[in-house]
Amino acid sequence: MKLVVIEAPAKRETLKKYLGQGYEVFATKGHIRDLPVKSFAIDMNNNYEPHYENKPDKKELISELKAKANKAEEVLVATDPDREGEAISWHIANVLGLDPNTKCRIQFNEISKNAVLKALKNPRAIDLNLVNAQQARRVMDRIVGYKLSPIISKKVAPKLSAGRVQSVALKLVVDREKEIENFVPEEYWTVTAFHEKDKIAFKSTLQSFKNKKIKISNREEVDKVLNEIKGKDFVVSSIKKSKTKSHAPAPFTTSTMQQDALNKAGMSLKRTTESAQQLYEGVEVKGEGKIALITYIRTDSTRVSEDAQKACREFIKEKYGEKYLPAKPNIYATKKNAQDAHEAIRPISMQITPEMVQDSLSKDNYKLYKLIYERFLASQMNEAEYSNVTATIDVNDYNFKATGKTLDFAGYTAVYKEFVDEDKEQKQEISKLPVLTEGEKVDVKDLKEEQKFTKPPVRYTEASLVKAMEEKGIGRPATYAATITILTARNYCGKEGKYLVPTDLGKRITEYLEKFFSGVINVKFTAHMENRLDDIAEDKDDWHDVVDSFWNGFKGLLAKADSSSVTMRPEPIETDIICDKCGHKMLLREGKYGKFLGCSNFPKCRNIMPYKTENERKPVGICPKCGKNVYALKTKRGKTFYACEDRNGCNFMSWDIPTGEKCPKCDGYLIKKGKKIKCSSCDYEKEGQ
Repeated sequence: MKLVVIEAPAKRETLKKYLGQGYEVFATKGHIRDLPVKSFAIDMNNNYEPHYENKPDKKELISELKAKANKAEEVLVATDPDREGEAISWHIANVLGLDPNTKCRIQFNEISKNAVLKALKNPRAIDLNLVNAQQARRVMDRIVGYKLSPIISKKVAPKLSAGRVQSVALKLVVDREKEIENFVPEEYWTVTAFHEKDKIAFKSTLQSFKNKKIKISNREEVDKVLNEIKGKDFVVSSIKKSKTKSHAPAPFTTSTMQQDALNKAGMSLKRTTESAQQLYEGVEVKGEGKIALITYIRTDSTRVSEDAQKACREFIKEKYGEKYLPAKPNIYATKKNAQDAHEAIRPISMQITPEMVQDSLSKDNYKLYKLIYERFLASQMNEAEYSNVTATIDVNDYNFKATGKTLDFAGYTAVYKEFVDEDKEQKQEISKLPVLTEGEKVDVKDLKEEQKFTKPPVRYTEASLVKAMEEKGIGRPATYAATITILTARNYCGKEGKYLVPTDLGKRITEYLEKFFSGVINVKFTAHMENRLDDIAEDKDDWHDVVDSFWNGFKGLLAKADSSSVTMRPEPIETDIICDKCGHKMLLREGKYGKFLGCSNFPKCRNIMPYKTENERKPVGICPKCGKNVYALKTKRGKTFYACEDRNGCNFMSWDIPTGEKCPKCDGYLIKKGKKIKCSSCDYEKEGQ
């Protein structure tokens, strides 16, 4: 029996089906060996040697793995095909006593029968360059976490954490907010003429005066223009016709998939990541069992295999016809700083259409699979073709323009429409124009002026922040989602609709880091370190040297910041709440566990009280045990629960709001669930008030 070791249990069933008899599949459920959680574990005096340990919560799993490995005639490690997966393979080999230089490692970009069987025929040694690149990232992140976090916790607010990439992502959000706050809008006016010919309505907009671009800045200027053109002839002075083509977009990378999923399907990074993982690992499909639908989901490459390209072209020819098929396959250039370790994200089989599996997939999984499938299909289709007409219409030396655009050939747009950002400045609408000739007069049905103001930059969404990080070289496909998610989880950013808004805490952290750590916590340096990690992976640099250069630049900044008296801690805020021990006013302060009230008469009076918002101070329900008020409170992780005001005597708690009423069916207590009143114990329910 041969043992194949993987990470995710969700893959196990799919892989077993392809491996067949003679193989056993064991899932480690991620890392089994790592840096310990509660200690630094980096020997700074011994070439930054990390001290790994078996994860305490994996003790039984490791024992089971060792027992199976001892009985197996061969052990093959099939962790994910990225740097972290390679590092996990190396740790597994270490725990099992395998020589990483032997051919014990297999990898596949997709969980399909062909890919898995091909991988079995081509085992290799563990790639220690990839392992070392991951080690360098892990060690640098540990250094930042353990050396910088205590300083900002002391200087800014308690219990904070800083991250090498996370803090730069936060800086992008804060800097954008500063741009918005400092933005001074400029007034401008537009003038639009509404026409009609041959029962076709169209419009033209003022562009220039005597063929020089015009900018109308105020009411007086627009009135002058209107006075000079009202009642005058609008004459077509020139007509330009052209043909344009729009090339199909490349298949998805991790970044473009995350952007499209948010923009088109409204899926957050977290939802997109979870769905993509499930589609890659395998989902239950009616009549097929558990199968994987897409290739590996952490990639920055737009490259696809020749086999996949051929299959896609055959599908296009069969379903859409020859005219939708380019003479040669579409090839897309991968960005300069991309690792290009894997193919683009694509469906494993073109024969499994989204419609075929819709009934088997969750809503999110279906939406994401449809996006991935259609984007890949479109990427191998012909260009869309358009006819464009631009008419210049002159009136008393003022030049108006009317633009028409018609689709001559749909090409790839028959399958996939690219997202148009509605937040950007609206461009002139384009539509079909009637037949116009030079020298003819056109009727003017109406003239409309409109006051406008220039708009500030738009706040980042999760999707646009991913795009910015990718463009600036910050992080890599495997890190985008985790980095951005942590900003909201730690309350460094909040959300207004789909937009990320830095909190006061996030702004203070960024301000402090800019003051003392601008040499390290900045876009340029972080991108440079990412490139050096790539060099390690390609055996062009030594990981110890990379960490050493980072530490030599970082340690001096740490010492300077720690010794400085500069602090970003907020001043206590006086409240109208009176101390119940000495009668002085209470001050709102920030402590290790969040906001609290402390007496202003400190240190003579050391009274403290929990801080509650106005809503938290209002009762929301009646305690079913003692009849006293129930208040909404929050756990340390920010989750809301409901508790009796008598925390010592009664101590009632619930995740739902109790009404104070008893259930007529079982005598349990009733709770509010949306618009209904339900029993906490049985199936009784009624309509709420």
